[in-house]
Amino acid sequence: MLALIWSVALSGGLPVPVAPPRQPGAVLSARFFSPALGAWKRYFVYLPASYPQQRARRYPVAYYLHGYGGNESDWLSRADIAGVMDSLVAAGLPEMILVLPDGDNGWYATWAEPRDPVACAADSTLAEAAAAYCVARQRYDDYVAVDLVTHIDSTYRTVADRAHRGIAGLSMGGYGAVTLALRRPDVFAAAASHSGALSPFYAGPHPYADPPRYYTSPDSLAAAWGGTVSFRRAPVFGADTAHWWEMDPAHLVRALLAAHRAVPALFLDVGSSDGFVDENRAFHAELTALGVAHEYTEWSGRHNWPYWSAHVAESLSWLARRLAR
Repeated sequence: MLALIWSVALSGGLPVPVAPPRQPGAVLSARFFSPALGAWKRYFVYLPASYPQQRARRYPVAYYLHGYGGNESDWLSRADIAGVMDSLVAAGLPEMILVLPDGDNGWYATWAEPRDPVACAADSTLAEAAAAYCVARQRYDDYVAVDLVTHIDSTYRTVADRAHRGIAGLSMGGYGAVTLALRRPDVFAAAASHSGALSPFYAGPHPYADPPRYYTSPDSLAAAWGGTVSFRRAPVFGADTAHWWEMDPAHLVRALLAAHRAVPALFLDVGSSDGFVDENRAFHAELTALGVAHEYTEWSGRHNWPYWSAHVAESLSWLARRLAR
């Protein structure tokens, strides 16, 4: 059952319903200008059923990121995240706000090799309008962790501190959720990844076994991926292998530990038949070796929406209970 969808006037007016209410939670569609990207970006926000009535109340907030080739509507249209949240709340889960942003194919990172927005706009294969997709600057990390968080906290009644703010995602969004939380532990207290690309330079063995091997050159990565995933990642990670490790989740964990800073709470799951399962096992092994507490689960399934829709309730439950403390 789909949630009630509203639209938010850009002039700052009140939300206007565009369909009769069919379930307790409301989903708003809006956009805002991101200075980091130099572009207007669209997002959806789920507001709990009590939000309109309890006007003095503030809520924890969780950001849910889509995967490569997806968009901000995926979690709604393909996993009914609003309906799942409503069902969980009806069963006793604490309420929270959900934010579903548009991340393009940006890996939620600042790109090592910036893309020319003019050349991007000339690309006839774009899946969405160039004005929204071809951003001036590929700073997708600052877009989410700074611009979007600031906008949400100033627009909706959130509990605007890191203890009540979490982030989650699938595939590319799982990588984004974990790396954003590790880069900005002052912003996010917890991160959840479904099937994330969490060890992007893992080379083997397959299936995972100790000791792990990692790619050490752009040529080795390109050869391994046959020009497919390497093409997707290359503008983000670049050809400088030193830069690779600055964007590697395990490296980010080590940097936090070396600085004597707390590692955000981590929740990881992946399908046992997923192409990213060995990456997840490698990251899980790294966290275990470093003594970092985390939750890790492998379920039966592949890298697809049947898997993510079946397991989104688990990350929602984990985040809601943690952020409500």
